[in-house]
Amino acid sequence: YRDVSQGIVPDGIEAYAPLLLERTTSLFEYINRDSLVIFHGDANEYAGEYWQYIHDRREQLKDNPHWPLPEAGALYSGADEIIAKLAQFRRIQIDTLGGSDAGGEEFPHRTLPPVALDVKLREPAVNLRTFVENFDGRILFTAQSQGYHEQIAELLADLKMRPQVVGNWREFINSSERLCSCLGNLHDGALLNSGTDESIAIVPDHKILGHHIAQQKRQARRSHSAELVIKNINSLETGAPVVHEKHGVGRFLGLEALETAGNKSEFCVIEYAGKDKLYVPITALHLLSRYAAGSAEDAPLHKLGGKHWDAAKRKAAQKAYDTAAQLLDTQARRETLRGFAFPLDKTEYHLFASAFPYEETADQKKAVAEILADMQSPRPMERIICGDVGFGKTEVAMRAMFAAVHNGCQVAVLAPTTLLARQHLETFRNRFSQWPVQVEMLSRLHTSKSQKRIIADIGRGAVDVVVGTHKLLRSEIKFRRLALIVIDEEHRFGVKDKEKIKALYAKTDVLMLTATPIPRTLSMSLNKLRDITIISTPPAHRHAIKTFIKQWDDALIREACQRELRRGGQIYFVHNHIETIGEIAEHLQNLLPQARLTVAHGAMREYALESAMLDFYNQRSDILVCTTIIENGIDIPSANTMIINRADRFGLAQLHQLRGRIGRSHHAAYAYMLIPPRTQLTADAVKRLEAIEALEELGVGLTLALQDLEIRGAGELLGREQSGHIHELGFAMYNRLLKHAVEIIQSDKDFNIDNPLDTVTDVDLGEPALIPDDYLPDVNLRLVLYRRIADLDSRGALDEMKMEMADRFGKLPQELTNLLENAALRIQCRKVGIAEVKKTVKGMRIHFDEDAKIDVDKLLSVVAGNPESYRISGNQSLFMEDGDGETAASRNRKITELIGLVAQ
Repeated sequence: YRDVSQGIVPDGIEAYAPLLLERTTSLFEYINRDSLVIFHGDANEYAGEYWQYIHDRREQLKDNPHWPLPEAGALYSGADEIIAKLAQFRRIQIDTLGGSDAGGEEFPHRTLPPVALDVKLREPAVNLRTFVENFDGRILFTAQSQGYHEQIAELLADLKMRPQVVGNWREFINSSERLCSCLGNLHDGALLNSGTDESIAIVPDHKILGHHIAQQKRQARRSHSAELVIKNINSLETGAPVVHEKHGVGRFLGLEALETAGNKSEFCVIEYAGKDKLYVPITALHLLSRYAAGSAEDAPLHKLGGKHWDAAKRKAAQKAYDTAAQLLDTQARRETLRGFAFPLDKTEYHLFASAFPYEETADQKKAVAEILADMQSPRPMERIICGDVGFGKTEVAMRAMFAAVHNGCQVAVLAPTTLLARQHLETFRNRFSQWPVQVEMLSRLHTSKSQKRIIADIGRGAVDVVVGTHKLLRSEIKFRRLALIVIDEEHRFGVKDKEKIKALYAKTDVLMLTATPIPRTLSMSLNKLRDITIISTPPAHRHAIKTFIKQWDDALIREACQRELRRGGQIYFVHNHIETIGEIAEHLQNLLPQARLTVAHGAMREYALESAMLDFYNQRSDILVCTTIIENGIDIPSANTMIINRADRFGLAQLHQLRGRIGRSHHAAYAYMLIPPRTQLTADAVKRLEAIEALEELGVGLTLALQDLEIRGAGELLGREQSGHIHELGFAMYNRLLKHAVEIIQSDKDFNIDNPLDTVTDVDLGEPALIPDDYLPDVNLRLVLYRRIADLDSRGALDEMKMEMADRFGKLPQELTNLLENAALRIQCRKVGIAEVKKTVKGMRIHFDEDAKIDVDKLLSVVAGNPESYRISGNQSLFMEDGDGETAASRNRKITELIGLVAQ
């Protein structure tokens, strides 16, 4: 009641709908009476079973004072009522793979020929024009979303075609127009003949644009760039620290709309020491980054206009330059080494790859290609694969292992725990079962005699792949021809372990796998001091894990478990305290007497632990009560509910790893994190829990790694001196300095310590350029989109952004179109070294960088040929005079033409 009174919508609020609403409705009131209903199975039987389940749940919950539920009949439609209402519709009953006829007209059809744009032609739309002009009949264009609908409309308008917009197929049939368009997501197009002399062509958007857009765009939008995660300011809240490249650390106060020179725009308001405020236009968001180097409360606010920020940045830049030189020297020495160069038998490799039972994601394919390229080079590989749990890192590693083993070499796989090593053993043996590959494991689960035999077999080359924990680093283990080391859960191994591996096997390829990289690894990888591949595209049909932070409640636990058991699933219950795990297991058994329950923890005898895990793996038990022993590597697709007791005692990366044990199939997954009253929690624990709850979406391991850095601070992870600079500047800013220093050294340019970062073009075409609040009222979402627009780096990315915004929010208003056009111009200007394009009273001032890539003679000839339109205005500047009726779009075109003329 308190939550609802304060405007907070608590979980499960739908159960109280009859108490809160004057009238409730059901799904049937939203279905048209002429709809077709398809039954798969016996609807009567299923409705009856579910109605009984609802009553059983009410009986369990009726005595709980915290859950005063309304009567079942007030909340749910009864089974008889459902069956009666379904009987009103036209129906198809599917009992086998066949089915009865639903009625309707039959349309003989054949496949639509290609009408795609041809990017190789001077006029790419020539195929489309030819098809439309030569087709003797009516045409319906379909688009899967509003964004693609608008794109096709623009394309057809350029061809002097304006199809009538219709709502659906029926409207098209009843229309007399030859060309029509509507929304509709079709897998393929077709040529239809309705039985008359008139033919019909249905042309879906991907037939025009030349590829299946839907899946690619969905995956692209779910993908995460490592660098954007570091720079991202999406989660800024009022009062959060933010870093401005030129003015230092301040606090973000929100967005504010202001009018300047008669044009309305939005500004980020940043407050500095002494309550001074800086208004940053949304076109300059590239100058802002999150302050990530410890708690927000301890962020060192700078004085606006003071000298402290410049001094701190200069000092950090020098340190970054020295660090970059040192790291590049280490890397150069490694480059001179000559390791194994693995030739790849493509026929054999494709046979192995084709046995993978799932479809690889685009990121997996990219990772495999980069690893195989590394392995075919004589330079020793040192690559890190960063991807969320369950995103397919192990399969990528197995492709590399195959390349090594197929060339007669050995592979060592390091895992942080015996349990994970055991799972890898089973996975590898299963995956390599059709090939002559010997896979063994070294762990405490083996007897001394067995271990000695395996070590001897390794030494004589009889073992191709060996899996183990730290035992593999012992000096008595001698490999005959070790060529590849795979380190799983890289963040669980210390720097000493990794340095020991490099010392022992300097010429060996090293492949590291991680979901949440430590800051040192993240920083080196982002700055190209270590090769990194990001796997951020989730597998098809994978759902985000729904996460709840709750206090212990028997009714909640029973409800969560029963829901999972009812759908035939399994449950993890994590209780990380061995002394009391027996009591917890007994309590759960009393709550759920029908459930089969197993206990597993690290203090158990090896074979008892293995037996318990196998029982759960083989679904001989329903609930596994365990410690964090399951944190790494356990892959059980049927386990999709997890309850973590005292979640406040776990680290952020640990919570993410644990949560990653569920949701590894197409089923929705639920994670419940149980905590004591929030008043008893530390401030850091609250931040960790809020972070894990907020970041439910797939592929957020990188984001959580950064969140962990913010909460704990950089500490000793990057060394004392670097940590000090990171605290002063923030991780994102220091990372940019280090990256720029690496680029300077690699390109043999002079390092300018007073200006250690590249400038970015500032564009103002003199017309309102913003996302209007009546188009998108959500301030935080506007900020997210402003930042994404500021980070666009290609015309293709900008076009995708336009389509996405039209899909999500509707037709783009003129102010937003202006903003995107400014972004397009900024991308072009960046390529030729234009630092600023600014509207003045009479025209446009274009200022070039000192290092601008322009042909001065060509620029002078352009100006001489148009003395009334152009003139040189001081050093490195050009003035372009406005013509009659000049608009932002026409200015944009003129500047684009100028860039084309003067670019080298």
